[in-house]
Parts: sequence; structure tokens; C-alpha cells
Amino acid sequence: MAHEIKPNLKYTDDHEWALLEGDVLTFGITDFAQSSLGDIVFVEFPEIGSMLEKGNPCGVIESIKSVNDLFSPASGEVLEVNENVSDSPENINHNAFGSWLVKVKITNKSEFDQLMSANEYKIHCEKIS
Repeated sequence: MAHEIKPNLKYTDDHEWALLEGDVLTFGITDFAQSSLGDIVFVEFPEIGSMLEKGNPCGVIESIKSVNDLFSPASGEVLEVNENVSDSPENINHNAFGSWLVKVKITNKSEFDQLMSANEYKIHCEKIS
């Protein structure tokens, strides 16, 4: 089954998508990730105001199958978390790209630039499928 990959986003090896608007990075998990996880039942977010480091765990996604870390695609300060997802984590399964998780004020734009393009992410997913 083909997983949705949005061409206007960047991606991580850990299956997070990222969108940069100015210096605010919005991220969530990809359609590939939500499909692999199965029914998502809980999301643990980082604290608003906390500092994240690119590639470090910053939260948890729990599904009926497993518990997995959420990794930050870039370094910066947490501005906002998606409380709607906290209240209804199953929304991620229905719309992974519409269910953003965290907004971060990034400190280094080059970290975003280093993320995978949609085509690179598609190839990455094909290799592990």
C-alpha cells in the first residue's frame, strides 16, 4: 500500500514530517509511521518553552502495538503543542499530515535544510518496506 507523502514537506529518517514557516517549524509523524504503529492511543508532548535538540527524543507516541519516541527534526524552543491530538490521538491515524504535534522556533535553519525531500523520503520508505 502506498503511503501519502506531501511534496511541500521535509522528512526525517524517524518518519517525522516538517514544515518551516519563517522561523517556526511545525512537525508531526508521517502516514508511513501512523500506518506502521497501528491505532494511536496516547501522545506525550514536550513542555512548552523547553529547548529541543535535533534528533533527540522530545515526546512519546503510544499505539496498541508499541511505544515509540518522537524525535525533534530541528533544534529550538517549543512554542505550542497540539492539544486536539492530546485529547483525540486517533486523529493521527485518520490524518497524519493534518494532525501536527509540535511547533518549534528553530535556532538553526540549516538543520531544516538538511532534512530529506519528499522524493528522498519516498526512496527511504521503499528501502525499509
